[in-house]
Amino acid sequence: MRRLTHDARILLLAAAAALPAVAVAVGILWAGDYSSKLRWTLLVVVVLAWLIFVQALRERVVRPLQTVSNLLAAMREEDFSIRARGARVDDPLGEVLLEVNALAETLREQRLGALEATALLSKVMAEIAVAVFAFDDAGVLRLVNRFGETLLAAPEPRLLGRSAEELGLAPFLQPATAQILDASFPGGSGRWEVRKSSFRQGGVPHQLLVLADVSRPLREEERQAWQRLIRVLGHELNNSLAPIQSIAGSLKRLAEEAEPPPDWREDLRRGLAVIGSRAEALSRFTNAYAKLARLPPPRPVPVAVDPLMRRVTSLETRLPVGVIPGPPATLSADADQLEQLLINLVRNAADAALETRGGVAVGWKRLRSREIEIWVADDGPGLPNTTNLFVPFFTTKPGGSGIGLVLSRQIAEAHGGTLALENRRGHRGCIARLRLPLSAA
Repeated sequence: MRRLTHDARILLLAAAAALPAVAVAVGILWAGDYSSKLRWTLLVVVVLAWLIFVQALRERVVRPLQTVSNLLAAMREEDFSIRARGARVDDPLGEVLLEVNALAETLREQRLGALEATALLSKVMAEIAVAVFAFDDAGVLRLVNRFGETLLAAPEPRLLGRSAEELGLAPFLQPATAQILDASFPGGSGRWEVRKSSFRQGGVPHQLLVLADVSRPLREEERQAWQRLIRVLGHELNNSLAPIQSIAGSLKRLAEEAEPPPDWREDLRRGLAVIGSRAEALSRFTNAYAKLARLPPPRPVPVAVDPLMRRVTSLETRLPVGVIPGPPATLSADADQLEQLLINLVRNAADAALETRGGVAVGWKRLRSREIEIWVADDGPGLPNTTNLFVPFFTTKPGGSGIGLVLSRQIAEAHGGTLALENRRGHRGCIARLRLPLSAA
């Protein structure tokens, strides 16, 4: 059986509500002493009035619902410019229309924001020098940016709908999330940083592949590293070769003289001593560089912090080193490398403290990030410039090699930690902060 519509039910209910009154009126009309003409005339008037008011009630109920339906249909079609009339707060129906209008305005603002965000994202994707590809769960390309088109040497219409195997991108969709690979494409070759992630669009899983060309940045970093190395090597070599060349020339002229002076043997001895000294300094320099370049990987073992710190401080005999105990902690580290790092820090602090007849203190504390911070503080003159502290072979100490801090940072980073030096705040001197991850145990 077919169900009645809402407007039909309203019509029937309105008719049923007025039917008793109409029946009573008709009964009174027929029971009274009236002429037939008057009876039929009044009957027609009563029935017509009844039907007119029932229809009017139906219209008052159904028409607002149709208005709301039209508004919702317009919103579904993403037309948020239509508004309902008669929306006001002093009427139940007006409050419904007021809320519908507010909903339309909110959706319009959200749509404008989404369109602006999409336009910005499209602009950024078109301008960045990174290739972006999106594949669906079947491995078919669904999105590519301008740099991706250039990399594959084909326009977007020819790329979309093709599989990763056809485009030569299937090897990059392997489980590894981030890696740097050497690869060649129709539009270029070099070293590429590969990043892969997953997202869902329309309830369907997709894979996002991002290829960033790191050849140029790596070449620039390599060029700067070579420039720094050549500058340091050239400086050290000139410091040794210049006096050697000068003294060698003087000794050559001395040997070519027909009658050498009486003290020529002493001049020869002093000249050869200077040449030997500079050659020895040059040998120390090359050995220090080799030591810096051949740091072996750490072999981690459980290392208790308290005995390690007390053992390191006991090796400094020029002045007493105060130990401020921290909480019990164990590190997973290469004991020899970590001890060498701390010896370097304590020795540097002691060198600085001796200049001002100050003191040195060490300590440690736990951090919330499952790390431990070991600090070494001194009362020395402080650091005039922290820019070149970790530049290889840069030193401010007479006779220093300039690799202690560089080697220390290298050891810290090999253990997954960090090393930083800074001037103490509100106090004279410098403080070194070594952060290392705690042992899993």
